[in-house]
Amino acid sequence: MDGMIEVTYTLLCNSDTNKLIKIEEILANEIVLRVLKSEFAKGLRNIVLSSSDECSITFKTEKEHFKFMISKNDFADILELAEEDAKKHKRFKKGCDGIEIVNIITID
Repeated sequence: MDGMIEVTYTLLCNSDTNKLIKIEEILANEIVLRVLKSEFAKGLRNIVLSSSDECSITFKTEKEHFKFMISKNDFADILELAEEDAKKHKRFKKGCDGIEIVNIITID
């Protein structure tokens, strides 16, 4: 019996984002400052917000992962088979037309 491979993939969409913003940029925004002060320093006066280190925040699209099984003999066709799996399960939506392989696990 051939060994099997578990393939995990996700869809690539035009609207995907992965943006890193430094905390200094966030604290420089007046709207953000007002919200932070009203939430955490309500009623206090002469409050200044600052950051003590190189902290940042990442805005990243949360991706759903999909899995399917193939034979080890089909390893060379993993990307094509992932695309076929996505089409078969009607996972492609408007603006999402690519596949990214996330993980490959060999199962004996």
